[in-house]
Amino acid sequence: MNEVSISVPGTTANLGPGYDALGIALDVRNKVTVREGASMAHPPIVADAADLFFTTSGKPPFPFSWEIEGGVPRSRGMGSSVTVRLGILHALNELTGQPLHADQLFELCARLEGHPDNAAPAAFGGFTVAKTGAPTLRCEVDPQLAFVLLIPDFEVATPAARAALPKTITHRDAAASCANACRVTAAFTLRRYELLAGCFEDWLHQPHRLHLIPMLHDVIAAGVESGAIGGFLSGSGSTICCVTLRDPQTVAAAMLAAAGSNARTLVTTADNRGTFRV
Repeated sequence: MNEVSISVPGTTANLGPGYDALGIALDVRNKVTVREGASMAHPPIVADAADLFFTTSGKPPFPFSWEIEGGVPRSRGMGSSVTVRLGILHALNELTGQPLHADQLFELCARLEGHPDNAAPAAFGGFTVAKTGAPTLRCEVDPQLAFVLLIPDFEVATPAARAALPKTITHRDAAASCANACRVTAAFTLRRYELLAGCFEDWLHQPHRLHLIPMLHDVIAAGVESGAIGGFLSGSGSTICCVTLRDPQTVAAAMLAAAGSNARTLVTTADNRGTFRV
């Protein structure tokens, strides 16, 4: 029986104002293992990925089983669905002789996700700027920059988080968000992370999701007061992320104390490797 295991990093996306465009791969991973020939019923997230792979590659479908293990929590805004989709796509690609290249597999994953912001960093690692139909821009992230994650004990489903967004925003809010997204991109590209201070605020999605993650502002403020450069809602939540160049454990303790609900923290760094076969 042929078997392939694929390692896919979790991610943090949006980074505040970079809605559906900016993302970073994190050094916390899931491993997806696919075994050819052992048939099993698949949930839609797996079945849809497999159908799209076989249709795109032209390879004949075959029965398979799969399993996933690792540290990326589900429905917490850390790209857990991408780890499943990319894992399945890459594994099937390996089992069929690699008919598709990495860029194509990323594009399939982004299509399944409906947006590329998590799929790009998970596929390629590092900090990415993704746009549907355009090449992904990428740069590596220095290990000195720590990502402190406050992971609440409740989930936020992406459809519910998207339903909370307004249909329109003011020209002033759009311009301010755009300016911050440009500064975030420049800071990561230049690797001048101190310039991230004050740049994670946005008016596109975070203010409209406060009812889903009511402790968001308090947790970020606590992180900044304890030494973090800044913080933001990771993806659509519920995870909250602060970035810091010093004392990440102190930042983590402050964020946890401010959460006011059951939660845990995870301190990690960026992952510059992306998805690969184990």
